[in-house]
Amino acid sequence: MFKITRCPSCDGTKIKKVRRNWTGEFKSQRYTVHDLEYCECPDCVEKLYGREALREIERHSPAFEPADINRRWAYHQRGTGEC
Repeated sequence: MFKITRCPSCDGTKIKKVRRNWTGEFKSQRYTVHDLEYCECPDCVEKLYGREALREIERHSPAFEPADINRRWAYHQRGTGEC
């Protein structure tokens, strides 16, 4: 976990480490990361994510799912002018 003492948004000093369920959305598809650990400023509610928190979000996000191999192949074929 990264060390931060001041909020970059409001310059508050009450930054707290929290562990909560975090919900995101990608292309109208909602997803949840359970028990995500991150920092939060109680004054302005700014959320600050360390490297591990961002990796956990990426692991759950549909934006980072591997592309379907058949779709990639079809696109490649279309781009080369082959059948």
